[in-house]
Amino acid sequence: MANTAVLVKRFEELETQLGAVEATKRYENSEYFAGDRVDSEKLLNWQVKARHLLTLACGADSVHLAAFLKGEEPRAYRSNYEMLKELKAIFLAAKEDFAGGFVASVRQLVQAEVFDTELDQARELLAGGYATAAAVITGVVLETAMRDMCSKAAIAPASLNKMNTDLTKAGVYNLLTQKRITAMADIRNNAAHGNPGQFQPQDVTDMIAYVESFLAQYL
Repeated sequence: MANTAVLVKRFEELETQLGAVEATKRYENSEYFAGDRVDSEKLLNWQVKARHLLTLACGADSVHLAAFLKGEEPRAYRSNYEMLKELKAIFLAAKEDFAGGFVASVRQLVQAEVFDTELDQARELLAGGYATAAAVITGVVLETAMRDMCSKAAIAPASLNKMNTDLTKAGVYNLLTQKRITAMADIRNNAAHGNPGQFQPQDVTDMIAYVESFLAQYL
């Protein structure tokens, strides 16, 4: 799945291409039709690309894609230029929503489900007396989420503590959150290095709850 920066760039490219399609507008007057039309091949080329982008960026079940597909349906007495104007409005709305962070991409939805499953697994392990394994799994979820956050903020991925520092410096979250993440990283590191005496099961319970809250707030 393409990352956010690639999708934003593609929206820009297709908006430019849309302008080129609009530039082919001409008035046609014949026995069967009178009105503005655009180059049909160029329009179809753009439609296919735009439809694919909306599927990737907004999701196959999104209102954006549904509206776009509805706009593509043939209608009596509507020129392809009139169709283009309708599709343009839908496309630009999707672009604005995606750039503003108001659209959950397919990748985000799938990842959210994976995170939920892994945190549920951590709870089950903890309930079974395997606090160390639960801490390791929760730490992996946290580090994976922070790598995604770094990617979105154009920060190079690194160790959990380095990413924590860089995300704080970039203003993604505040110093209080940084301190909480540092504490979570300490539990994860002790669990991964076989030092269960450095934390209690309750610490892992709190860790799972905090990571879940962190994901909801920042992802």
